[in-house]
Amino acid sequence: MDPIQRKRFNADFTADKYAALLRCVNETEKWPADFRVSETPIFLTREFADEICEAAREIVGQVRTPEFRRHSATAIPPHLVVPNETPHPLFLQVDLAVCAAENGKFTPRLIELQGFPSLYGFQFHLLGCMRHAFPAIPRDWTSAFSGLRDEGYLELLRKAVVGDCAPENVILLEIEPEKQKTRIDFACTETLLGVRPVCLTSIRQCGRQLFYDRDGRETRIERIYNRVIFDELLRRPDVKPGFDLRQEVEVQWAGHPNWYFRISKHSLPYLKTAHTSAAYFADEFPPNESLERFVLKPLYSFAGLGVEMEPTHEKLSALKKPHSWILQEKVTYAEFVPTVDGHRSKAEIRMMFLWPEGEEPTLVNSLVRMSQGKMMGVDFNKDKTWVGSSIALHQKVGVANGT
Repeated sequence: MDPIQRKRFNADFTADKYAALLRCVNETEKWPADFRVSETPIFLTREFADEICEAAREIVGQVRTPEFRRHSATAIPPHLVVPNETPHPLFLQVDLAVCAAENGKFTPRLIELQGFPSLYGFQFHLLGCMRHAFPAIPRDWTSAFSGLRDEGYLELLRKAVVGDCAPENVILLEIEPEKQKTRIDFACTETLLGVRPVCLTSIRQCGRQLFYDRDGRETRIERIYNRVIFDELLRRPDVKPGFDLRQEVEVQWAGHPNWYFRISKHSLPYLKTAHTSAAYFADEFPPNESLERFVLKPLYSFAGLGVEMEPTHEKLSALKKPHSWILQEKVTYAEFVPTVDGHRSKAEIRMMFLWPEGEEPTLVNSLVRMSQGKMMGVDFNKDKTWVGSSIALHQKVGVANGT
């Protein structure tokens, strides 16, 4: 992307500096990263940064329509509806692949959408570690958007997660948080906001109120930063929750569980912008379309689980619940990051929004997944370097610019 910054970074890169990055990432929080951290950020030109911001905001604009709300209502399985749904998602992620365009430039293409929290704490931590390990990165380059500086980013994140509660009355709810691959984000969230990760099985319910143990003291839970994925909970009959998420309880939701379903792959057939690709529910796939141009995905799964890169009519016929699968048009990722060993990496950029109630959705940060394999997941990038989790840097601009 930005050829000047790329050339400078590669010339300045050493194995010792990468080792320093990993030490900063893994040794300064109570839990390390359980995923690979890439050797490099990516550097966006102002032109591409503007385009990807506009692409993400245009997609979010469609999510805000009454028509989308009616469409997304059918996404929630009836037996998993949680009461007291918020008017809109608090967290919103737009995953865009960096693709090669016909004019020789790069263009973002929508891959997925999520109404669920992402690594807001870890990405802030990773930016600091990148700056520490690679001091040659210009200080006026950042991963934040909307004119936010470090303090403004944390203030908005605190507003979204903690709200008007005391941090001790807010918990990050997860299933065995200490065992999750995203646990470093939970640790960063506790460091930055004072909100502790708590296992769903450790909650105690008394009437309609919830409590947890905090340093030996029973503490009231007033707000839940929800990181529980129903899909995992349903696969874990060994997990005995301390309360039923579907019950009426006296808590605020920082990320209402219903939006996990409402904004998901289920949204892809509905969305139509210059940066989306054709998508269909498997039982609505047009007979005149060629399957070779599409990838088959389950509606609710993470990390590429269940994705079929080469679907066939036989595989479609074998699906027990075809409306729980989508066919999405394939995109061609650009191999645009030259590495120091002569290879090239490709990337997806997650555009991360916060949308406090009563306010406008704000684009706050980005998360990058880099790959040299067929897909972005770890299993497709074994024994490769310059792949994994990273950030997208762009040159700071004023608040008035809005990008």
